[in-house]
Amino acid sequence: MSWGTELWDQFDNLEKHTQWGIDILEKYIKFVKERTEIELSYAKQLRNLSKKYQPKKNSKEEEEYRYTSCKAFLSTLNEMNDYAGQHEVISENMTAQIMVDLARYVQELKQERKSNFHDGRKAQQHIETCWKQLEASKRRFERDCKEADRAQQYFEKMDADINVTKADVEKARQQAQLRHQMAEDSKADYSSILQKFNQEQHEYYHTHIPNIFQKIQEMEERRILRLGESMKMYAEVDRQVIPIIGKCLDGIVKAAESIDQKNDSQLVIEAFKSGFEPPGDIDFEDYSQPMQRAVSDHSLSSSRGDGKPEPKFGGRSKGKLWPFIKKNKGATPEDFSNLPPEQRRKKLQQKVDELNKEMQKEVDQRDAITKMKDVYLRNPQMGDPASLDHKLAEVSHNIEKLRLEAQKFEAWLAEVEGRLPARGDQARRQSGLYDGQSAPAVNNCAQDRESPDGSYTEEQSQESEVKVLAADFDDEFDDEEPLPAIGTCKALYTFEGQNEGTISVAEGETLYVIEEDKGDGWTRIRRSEDEEGYVPTSYVEVYLDKNAKGAKTYI
Repeated sequence: MSWGTELWDQFDNLEKHTQWGIDILEKYIKFVKERTEIELSYAKQLRNLSKKYQPKKNSKEEEEYRYTSCKAFLSTLNEMNDYAGQHEVISENMTAQIMVDLARYVQELKQERKSNFHDGRKAQQHIETCWKQLEASKRRFERDCKEADRAQQYFEKMDADINVTKADVEKARQQAQLRHQMAEDSKADYSSILQKFNQEQHEYYHTHIPNIFQKIQEMEERRILRLGESMKMYAEVDRQVIPIIGKCLDGIVKAAESIDQKNDSQLVIEAFKSGFEPPGDIDFEDYSQPMQRAVSDHSLSSSRGDGKPEPKFGGRSKGKLWPFIKKNKGATPEDFSNLPPEQRRKKLQQKVDELNKEMQKEVDQRDAITKMKDVYLRNPQMGDPASLDHKLAEVSHNIEKLRLEAQKFEAWLAEVEGRLPARGDQARRQSGLYDGQSAPAVNNCAQDRESPDGSYTEEQSQESEVKVLAADFDDEFDDEEPLPAIGTCKALYTFEGQNEGTISVAEGETLYVIEEDKGDGWTRIRRSEDEEGYVPTSYVEVYLDKNAKGAKTYI
């Protein structure tokens, strides 16, 4: 099967077919190029998607990623980023191994095709030239033969005519001989040219054209083979990244399997546990009897007349739990006394750990400077030991400063840990709830306290500034009695006490009043021994016991 023998007369069709083959290659190159652009676009979108959902630094989102489910999601985002990278690899490999290579090959193919068809046209032009020469010699031979016949006929005519002179007859005879000789010469020339043309034509159809067409056939077959190899490479480029993509997907599955719902539940407890104990049972109050409440060991609403001082919450005597006097939004006490005990303990522990890390860094730096100074002392040519004294003194000062700071927070931490419910001391548990005053040796900075809405603070009273020993402090709370009830109240509306120091009430609920509104719009009430706080005065209807000490009479 050869184009040279089978398609010897299809020069123009072969020219069109080979051009179509090149067009197919260029179309495939364009296809691959668009695929690479799609891969790059897809990779870019995946990276943007991964970046969009990454937690922002120094934000609340970073804290959320303590949970295993959020960690798994973060791993998924990272794996998707790697997944996007593989699509970029696909684009790069297709560009380098297919597009660039094929584009270069197409240029070479066009040049080879041009050369082959140029040789074919040249051979065509040569055979056409030979054919024209043959036709010209043939026409000349034909013309000379006709001229010789006419000259011969004219001579015979003149020779038969008796009226013609002998000289005219001789002239006619010589002209006929001349024409006959010219016809013979044209015949010989025509025969020679015909023989040459037949030879050229045989070489053209059996040698030149088959060779040229064979080259064109080989060129076309190489093009087809090259296109097939490019298609294989197209698939191979995808196949090369499948293992890595599989690892990315395996990483996502592994991250999903690492989710521990029990651990996340425990983290929720650690994040929001206040450290308080649930309130006790509420005693039955018999309203058919006078306003004398039965004394209960577990009720904060009982009134005792043994002359013991009323309980002090947060170091204040009969003062409101959260007075709203001075506005100071966003201020947080250094000892985190605005937080519940458990959360305060966590914050203090975190602060102590941070200070210890910083102190360790300073200690390592001091040791390094000390070693360098020793080297300078042994080898003065390397440096002046005195030049390090200032730096060494500065580092030592930083260490001492951090040590004192750590001791301060450790003292606060020890105080909080001593007041957690695990000790079983009810008075200390209440003190941990409301106390903003720590041991005098360490707390000289927590001067302000936040109100229930977190926006108001008040300077400590003179009583809170009195320095007492920790043992006396605990004894004082052990001896204190809860505030007596001075009346009752009925909730007119539902109030959600979401801030520390407030208490939630439901519409229609009846509670005890233990402190009237002092003009700031808040009334202190009690539900049970462990539940008391402030509610807006406008949310309740107050019924004061006239016999209670300090009760006002409303007309």
